[in-house]
Amino acid sequence: MTKHYDIVVVGGGIHGVGVAQAAAAQGYQTMLLEQNELASGTSSRSSKLIHGGLRYLENGQFTLVKECLNERRILLHIAPDIVKLQAFYIPIYKNTQRRPWQIVLGLSLYALLNKLEKSGHFHRLPKKSWAQLDDISTDNLQSVLCYYDAQTDDALLTRTVMKSAQTLGAELVMPAVLESAEIGEKSCIINYQINGTQHSCETKALVNAAGPWVNHVLKKISPQQKTQAIDLVQGTHIIVSGTLSKGCYYMEAPEDKRAVFAMPWQGNTLVGTTETAFSEEDPKNVQAKDFEIDYLWQTLCHYFPSYRGQRNKLISCFAGLRVLPASDNKNFNKPRETILLTNRPQQPRLLSIYGGKLTAYRATAEAVMKRLQASLPQAKFNGDTKNISLNL
Repeated sequence: MTKHYDIVVVGGGIHGVGVAQAAAAQGYQTMLLEQNELASGTSSRSSKLIHGGLRYLENGQFTLVKECLNERRILLHIAPDIVKLQAFYIPIYKNTQRRPWQIVLGLSLYALLNKLEKSGHFHRLPKKSWAQLDDISTDNLQSVLCYYDAQTDDALLTRTVMKSAQTLGAELVMPAVLESAEIGEKSCIINYQINGTQHSCETKALVNAAGPWVNHVLKKISPQQKTQAIDLVQGTHIIVSGTLSKGCYYMEAPEDKRAVFAMPWQGNTLVGTTETAFSEEDPKNVQAKDFEIDYLWQTLCHYFPSYRGQRNKLISCFAGLRVLPASDNKNFNKPRETILLTNRPQQPRLLSIYGGKLTAYRATAEAVMKRLQASLPQAKFNGDTKNISLNL
């Protein structure tokens, strides 16, 4: 007997589980298919930050920053055990490209976009306190500014959102591989495999939340679907022994003046990230490159001299992929907007998510549901995700 759903989601990353939660909260019969494990891709390989994106202000992406700050506010409220506010320090040296007045201007705008709430306040650290900053170099140090953003365990957040979705009635099928899908006028037929056994179901709408595999999934769908041109950009992080007791550090990489963070992470220090073009066919082949590891290590040593000559403190590394709209801009300056591509403007049966920020997963899910509303039947509303607590 064929099962019937209102929404089937492909992909168990943060955006897939976010859509599953939002759909279930609105009362729809929902199933999520994940081929490996929840957060097995990019959603466990991020910078672990729930933030507005201070550096995006330089590119004029004010709407994105405002949305992310609003979502940060919501997550701090509904997931206090998983999302925690952290102090971020910005050291400014004699040769730092961005001068103090520029950073103060950026932080002021950041606070304004955060509605001047307490979590958006910033201050200049007095010189007498510099020596307490986790042994950071004070040679030619001119100023230190402190502001606040949030940190999370990205994989844990993903699993917790899925748990919430299941509590609301969503089904999780894992591991399950999408074999094919046929998009019809009023519904979609989904064929998938579980441990070598074929299954099928019918759904009113199909959501492609496969992250870096988004276009791979579209190739399995008939009739043939249009795709969005994308750039896959690799971000590498390293983990080193020793932890930062005061908070996180927003550093300007000496090599190219990019923003690099150093943060406490599970008793050690996490440093990232890079932005390197990924050109291989299969996203599963993503791995940290030697020059990326060297880049991050050298940036860390530049700011924290105690690591110099201590390469043995490098514990591990990991790399994930960002999905960005194709452009000729350098990786650091590529647009970060999320694109929701549907098979047709009215009553779409298929929607593909391109890109998206960890911080804004909930807002993206709400936008997905709004786009699909005309394609779905009436349902019994179960709650608003901005008010549903995410409990461990």
